[in-house]
Parts: sequence; C-alpha cells; structure tokens
Amino acid sequence: MSMMTQAFFAALILFVLFVAFVLIRAALFKPPADSPVSLTEHPFSEESVSAHLSEMIRIPTVSNIDPAKSDLRVFSDFRDLLQSLYPEASRVCSRELIGPSGVLYRWKGKSAEESVVFMAHYDVVPATETGWVHEPFSGKIDDAGVLWGRGAIDTKITLCGIMEAVEARIREGFVPDRDIWLSFSGDEEVFGPSAPAIVEHLKSLGVRPSLVLDEGGAVVSNVFPGVSQPCAVVGIAEKGMMNVELAVESNGGHASAPPRRQTVDILARAIRSVLSRPFPARLSPASAAMFDVLGRRSSFGYRVLFANIRIFLPLFKLICRLSGGELDAMMRTTCCATTLSGGPAFNVMPSLASAGFNLRLLSGDTVEGTLSEIKSRVRDDRVKVSLAYGNDPSPVASTDSNAWKAVSESIRAVWPEAVPAPYLMVACTDSRHFSRICDNVLKFSAMELSKEERGTMHARNERIPVAKIPLTCSFFWNLIGRLNSDKA
Repeated sequence: MSMMTQAFFAALILFVLFVAFVLIRAALFKPPADSPVSLTEHPFSEESVSAHLSEMIRIPTVSNIDPAKSDLRVFSDFRDLLQSLYPEASRVCSRELIGPSGVLYRWKGKSAEESVVFMAHYDVVPATETGWVHEPFSGKIDDAGVLWGRGAIDTKITLCGIMEAVEARIREGFVPDRDIWLSFSGDEEVFGPSAPAIVEHLKSLGVRPSLVLDEGGAVVSNVFPGVSQPCAVVGIAEKGMMNVELAVESNGGHASAPPRRQTVDILARAIRSVLSRPFPARLSPASAAMFDVLGRRSSFGYRVLFANIRIFLPLFKLICRLSGGELDAMMRTTCCATTLSGGPAFNVMPSLASAGFNLRLLSGDTVEGTLSEIKSRVRDDRVKVSLAYGNDPSPVASTDSNAWKAVSESIRAVWPEAVPAPYLMVACTDSRHFSRICDNVLKFSAMELSKEERGTMHARNERIPVAKIPLTCSFFWNLIGRLNSDKA
C-alpha cells in the first residue's frame, strides 16, 4: 500500500470518526425533562381588563426628547387614572412620584429582604393618524375583538397586567412575603431620567431586588429554526448602546467654485470607512444559552449544528452575516448610519456636514473601546468623532436563579406549550439602569404575539386581540404567587 493510499485511508477514518462524533453529540443533545408546574388560575374578566387598557391608551402620553415639547398634563392624567382604576392597590401600596414622570409603588410585604421590582413604561412614541385603521389614541375595540392604539403592545398592556394582578391579589387578602415594587416611567422612549432616578431612590433605601422584570421578549412562534413549539424568549442580557457623530467643518462658500476636497466628500469617505466592515462576530453568553435551550428542541438536522456550535461557529458566523437582521445582531456589535446633514441649499457648500451612527454593543464590548475603533477606522484629522451618548452592555443574569425559575414556571403555567428560553435583547430598555442594584434583571413582555403584531410596535396599527390581555394579567398573578411561599 502506497503512502498516498495510507494517507487517504487515514483521512477517511478521521472523517468518519468526526462525523460519528458530531452525530452522537446531536443524538444526545436533548432537553431535560420538564418538572411539573402547578396550574393556578384567576378568572380575569376579558371585558374589564380590555376596558381598562382602552382607557390607558386614550391618554396620549407621547414623550419627547425635548421635555418642553411634552404635554405634562396627560402624564399626570395617566397617573391619576391608575389611582382610579385600581383602588385597592392605591389604598394598600404607597406611591411616590420620582423624576419628571416616574411613579413608584411599594406593596409592603412581611419582609423587606429580597424584594422584587416589576417594571413598565407608560410613554409612547408619536403616531400620525395617516394609515391607521382606527385612530391611534382611540382605544377602539372592534367587532373582531381587537384593541387598537399606541401602547397596546409597547407597553401599556404590561403595566395594565401588573396592576390588574396586584389589585386581584390584594382583593383576595394576599400579603406578599417580600416587598413588591412597581416602577413605571413616562420617558423610556426618549432615554429619559425617570428610571435612573427611581434606581437611585431605591439604592438610597438600601433596596437590592432579587428580581427585576421589565419588557423584552414574548411568546412567539416560528422564530427559531427547527423548533415547532412556541418559544417564550426572556432577555437575560441587553446590548449596550452608543450614538456617535462624525462632523467636518470648513469655511463653506459658493457651490460654483468648489475646492478639490469638499466637506461632504470628506464626510462620505469617513462614513464609508466606518461601515465598510462589520464588527467581529462572536458567541455571547446569552446567545449561547438560547442556542443550548432551543437547539435541544429543534429537528435533528439543526441539532447537529447547535450541539456542535463551537465546531461549526465559523460557518454559523457566515450564515448570520449573510442573513442580517436580528440573528446577525445577536452575534456582533452593530453600526447603523441614521442621521445626515449638510448645506442649507443646492448652491451652498456647507460649513458643517455631519452624520450620526447608532451602535448596539455586544456583551464584552465597551463604549470606550468601540469609540476608539471608530476613530481608528476614520483616521482623518479633518473629521471630528464625538460620543453623543453611550452605555455599556448589561451584565448577564443567571438562569440558575430562583428568579429565573419563578418567571419560567409562570410562563409555563399560562402558556403550557411554550418553551421558556433565554436570549439577548438587542434593543434598550429602562431595566438596564437596574443592573446597578440587581443581579437578576430579566426582560419579558408577558404576551403572545404573532409576527404581524410584533411588526406594529413603533409603526402603524398597533393592536392586540382582547383575548390575549387576561393572559398577561394571569402571568403576573402567577408570578406574584410563585415569588412568595403563600402560593395561591
């Protein structure tokens, strides 16, 4: 047998062993047996809770990055509405107004240790009436049983669910073992100061919650390859965010006699330098946890990939880059050019041209390091690179905690077919501020959403079927019980 033949057979044997190794890992890559979950129910009235949410939507709490342009009266009206809709919660819970629009309830428990925080924001993004089936602040419930309006999903429904659950528990005579704080802000959409002010207030009181739960993932279907069950994705980490501006200044002048290097041209080259190559892809702890949980429930072909994700990581990175969208965003720091400004007229050379970028930072990256990378890509002294805003990625919450167990069991109690799974939040929420006082900050919008419904957030025709609203209330009702020993 020639040496070439020997090498061929050796390579073949190694290949067969490799394939066998990969397939055996895939065959063993199965989910653990689910522990039984007791199903507890409270008969929330679909008519009542949808009517309450409709009233909330009819108050147009549109926030603005310029506080002077916000109608503060409507925010006050909303807070007053909560007092009216939930008299028992208002009677039992203390209430403080914090920051420009923050409201903080404290439902005092038998002990102040290991308190929990439920969060939501009641401000909404603007909505023009053009293109809406029903007016965006009508709170219309149509003949098909669908509630329309801005905030129906993001996130007045969550706030409604929290308050309905607390009201119901109090009416039952339930007293929690621990303090339950309800933190609602009215400036989340504009990165306002209310949530940070609430965090500082809790910190000054020595409060270190064992769980903070805010908006985030939802119960969704057909979002993970090879998984036929609905997935209840719960954010265990959040990408950081930064806004960066590139600016080029010159003397300006008449466009009829342009210089060889024009302001806009210099800026355009800098923009191209920043966007010319993606940031490196890598597997973050939150994404790895999601692939582990959902990969075990996928079809065998996908289990081959996810059981051996470290082996096939280069291929997976390529797939993510080619597919783009949220899958790619979960694997790398992203950079998106968002704003652009130049001259005031066609025949005027601008004295200042600028471009803005929004970046979402993957776990492990920092604002400081990313800004340095952008400057190194520009490498042009004529271009000023400045940081307009920045916060580092959040810490990663543990899926071995009692907090995770309580949330995941409450999900299974309300949506028995859904698989609770951790994931990486690519958007920003107010909960990022709470990482300063809590190790277990989870992000789950307690509702089941179709792809079409998810697409209405920050867009036209935001709406939710009224049949889904009581389930949001039931989730928080279950969670309150599971976080306490006096489970009902």
